[in-house]
Amino acid sequence: MITLSDIKICVVGLGYVGLPLARLFSTRYPTVGFDIDSRRVEALMQGHDDTLEVEDDLLQEAINNHGFRCTSSLDDIKGCNLYIVAVPTPVDDNNRPDLTPLLRASETVGKVLSQDDIVIYESTVYPGVTEEECLPVIERVSGLKLNVDFYAGYSPERINPGDKEHRVETIRKVTSGSTPEAADLVDDFYNSVLLNGTHKAPSIKVAEASKIIENSQRDVNIAFVNELAKIFNAMGIDTHDVLEAAASKWNFIKLNPGLVGGHCISVDPYYLIQKSQLYGVLPRVMSNARRLNNSMGAYVANQTIRQMNLKGVPVKDARILILGFSFKENCPDIRNTKVVDIYHTLREYTPNITLYDPWVDPAKALGEYGIEIENSKMKIEKTQFDVAILAVAHDAFLSLDLRALVPQPGVIYDVKGILPRTIIDARL
Repeated sequence: MITLSDIKICVVGLGYVGLPLARLFSTRYPTVGFDIDSRRVEALMQGHDDTLEVEDDLLQEAINNHGFRCTSSLDDIKGCNLYIVAVPTPVDDNNRPDLTPLLRASETVGKVLSQDDIVIYESTVYPGVTEEECLPVIERVSGLKLNVDFYAGYSPERINPGDKEHRVETIRKVTSGSTPEAADLVDDFYNSVLLNGTHKAPSIKVAEASKIIENSQRDVNIAFVNELAKIFNAMGIDTHDVLEAAASKWNFIKLNPGLVGGHCISVDPYYLIQKSQLYGVLPRVMSNARRLNNSMGAYVANQTIRQMNLKGVPVKDARILILGFSFKENCPDIRNTKVVDIYHTLREYTPNITLYDPWVDPAKALGEYGIEIENSKMKIEKTQFDVAILAVAHDAFLSLDLRALVPQPGVIYDVKGILPRTIIDARL
């Protein structure tokens, strides 16, 4: 087995997880990043990350001072001996786990793997995927035998897109290995660059399970608060006032209602839901939470329509401004954004919908969703609307004079609960 002093790293997948990880490891070890998207590789080698997870100065420092490089060529990663797989684990149109990216990445590693190398997976999966799905692919392609010719580990990613406080170097990570010796090496490896250390799990399956329940727990908790919002809105009670009052108790967990999108909380639970049913367990709490959270975009749209009717604002052909398209604040990530549900529900009544998001690349939104995004504040401020819906809590929106954009009797609906009460008509 290799030692820390011998390590040469290849990170497979240079997205929101892989790139920050590769940049960090490059400060201590020879590191190569591999991605099948050649345009992504080219942009990174020019010193810019369009996900904004790695600042340009840090990326350029890694390239110029630490020898970090990115590639789409297998020949460039054959000299590595520690491979980290950090590719997406999406679901299909029926919310069933899609392991295709993970299995293809495993094939890629299998083509370049050598004696005594180590493969570490970071992608979020249900318990058993690493050992039952991925490693057999590597064995088949490489002709090498697990725990005889090569070793494996699992250390689930904990990247939080757009979060500049909980960065990869400050996050405490779970580690595990295919043998006790491999587990020790994987743990030492991550500890060599992390500021807050690790938690070494007793097995790869435990590490996989720990990751999948992190996001499932949050999904269930948010679903509870979203259900409360529906109840209290029906009663004419402000949900945020209720939560503030309840939060005065020391052990109350305060969460706000909202849209649950992104690649983690709104996707990962399906992996555990699917796997648990194979064992004869029907996960009712998680399944109901997923259904409820997925309904919130349409709910927001219908609540907005209700406010329009109350104020006498015609719904048909109304001019509607939706503020925000990314799945969370101050972040360009549009993966599985639930703002599209607000948009599509309202499109049944009017074609005059403007989506404004200064963080989002309009070309990406158009390519992925077929929806046009406006990112010019100047253009927005020259227009008046019948309705404005604040869907994402970007800091940039706080400087807008919304009552100038939406004069009375126009409706302002605040999904995030961040606008002054004096200007809004309702909030989630």
